[in-house]
Amino acid sequence: MGLADKISNKAQEFAGQAKEKLGDATDNEKLRAEGLKDQAEAKVKQAGEHVKDAAKDITGQ
Repeated sequence: MGLADKISNKAQEFAGQAKEKLGDATDNEKLRAEGLKDQAEAKVKQAGEHVKDAAKDITGQ
């Protein structure tokens, strides 16, 4: 996984956490749900990158 991808995915995850917490604090369900969605998307991207890394390790590329 490239460094830029790692940074981007982590930034999306942290932004999602911030949205979720802000939604909780302001009782805004839409914002909270958007934050949860952002976190889930970031985690899926990270998992995909880990699979790519593992495949590269196995194939030696």
